[in-house]
Amino acid sequence: MAVDSAAAQSCRWHPLVDEWALHDAAVEAILASAAQAIDRRGQFHIVLAGGNTPRGIYQRLRAAQSDWSAWHIYFGDERCLPAGDSALNSRMAAEVWLDWVPIPPLQMHPIAGELGALAAAQACAEALRSVGDFDLVLLGLGEDGHTASLFPHHQWGVVPGSPDVLAVFDAPKPPPQRVSLSAARLGRARRVLFLVSGDAKHRAVAEWRAGKDMPARAIRPAAGVDVLVESALLLPLVD
Repeated sequence: MAVDSAAAQSCRWHPLVDEWALHDAAVEAILASAAQAIDRRGQFHIVLAGGNTPRGIYQRLRAAQSDWSAWHIYFGDERCLPAGDSALNSRMAAEVWLDWVPIPPLQMHPIAGELGALAAAQACAEALRSVGDFDLVLLGLGEDGHTASLFPHHQWGVVPGSPDVLAVFDAPKPPPQRVSLSAARLGRARRVLFLVSGDAKHRAVAEWRAGKDMPARAIRPAAGVDVLVESALLLPLVD
């Protein structure tokens, strides 16, 4: 799916020396966004990323000080697996962070992937109906340039009228059924922060910076996106 060049992505790259420095910067950014949102609006609405990169960040957050009663938790995507499966993004976040802090249960909004892609997408869309712009969206980057469960050669939800939530039935990574917030909905945020680490992401970073059409480039909030990235991934590729 081509990205509309008339609405090009504004992207700010923040190189960090290693994964630990990236975790430090991410925790600082998340807590600063939370404090600002709570001060201005009394609530903090954050969309969490899945995958391996944010695990260490979430572990650090459970020891942080914040007004947890004002946090509202959403997820950028989810796998369609049985409830409680260890591979669920929501399960990972709960185990390393969310079960350890006093966020009110009614302010947690996991995607019910156990319902199957279509029903889970419909339920998620209904839950988001009354939610305005997110305060912060966390996203990762796959080796193929995917983000959330928006994959190359699939629908990303960028065209006018696209749904807020997409049912994915043929994901190139298991499991094939997934649910993802659309690129348009992920972009309705005051801040979008990508978290990128690991040698396997080197080519995807290079292609993103070169302007290749990929899902990560389809996220286009009005304020642009910030990318926390290991500095080694910004070096020229050597084939």
